[in-house]
Amino acid sequence: MNMAGWQRHALVNRLQSLLLLSLLLLISAGAGWLLWGAEGFWLALGASLVAMLLEPVAAGRLTLALYGARPLEPVQAPALHRLVATLAERSDLPVAPRLYRVPSNLANAFAVGSRRAPAIALTDGLLATLNLREIAGVLAHEIAHIANGDLRVMGLADYVSRLTHLFALTAQLMLLLSLPALASGRIEIEWGGLLLLLFSPHLALLAQLGLSRVREFDADLLAARLTGDPMGLAAALAKIEAVSRSWRTWLFPGWGNPEPSWLRTHPATEARIARLQALETGATAWQDEYWNWPVAADAGPRWRLGGIWR
Repeated sequence: MNMAGWQRHALVNRLQSLLLLSLLLLISAGAGWLLWGAEGFWLALGASLVAMLLEPVAAGRLTLALYGARPLEPVQAPALHRLVATLAERSDLPVAPRLYRVPSNLANAFAVGSRRAPAIALTDGLLATLNLREIAGVLAHEIAHIANGDLRVMGLADYVSRLTHLFALTAQLMLLLSLPALASGRIEIEWGGLLLLLFSPHLALLAQLGLSRVREFDADLLAARLTGDPMGLAAALAKIEAVSRSWRTWLFPGWGNPEPSWLRTHPATEARIARLQALETGATAWQDEYWNWPVAADAGPRWRLGGIWR
């Protein structure tokens, strides 16, 4: 794909993200208006602005602690640290993300923190499943989330969605307390506005899910540019999809990948792979020795009934 194609894809994704985030803010502000009038409207917007200014560092540390993540030191996985340093430099991050290891059989990776204090966690299942080329694609995808500011955007989206839920919960509580007065005819309720307020969390959730899917496509696009190897990430996605299927998939079709598609947090893997295949140019920005680096062996993944916890 030529530079104009890259820029067009990125522009479309950014516009979609802006529209969905604006819709999410509008839903929250509208819920505040229905609940408390103009004061509620400005309260919702003000609270969202405060959340936008806050760095997601504390939340990232809490997430790592909850998953039992431990630092993955350079002596344990020198190849991964060299990859991260190179990718961070290519994406113009001020510092390279710190690597963590999560003791879990699940094949997964996630980024937390901010551009100035980023971290990437990799599960034992992921390290055991993917080769170095595929891990490079996954690392590039997570670094793309950091470089694109997705951690802040999705953190804001989650905060606004929770605020909308709080408004709806407050409305339900007020309705419950008003039942005696309503039954005696002392007060009247605008049922249309109340129903809209109660339904607003569902609208906010759909907007948040749509935003999440768009940001995933955008991260895939930047990851392919960082490595020059879109098929490495495509192969990683295919392997993760394959190992993530379990007996629950056969007993409960759609488990973890609900239908219709607008109920998903991530786009369908097939769609992501198809987009990456369309970006394939046949050339790679990486030298062959990158794929021959050994990944240090460590204790195998451990399993508990809860799945992710060690």
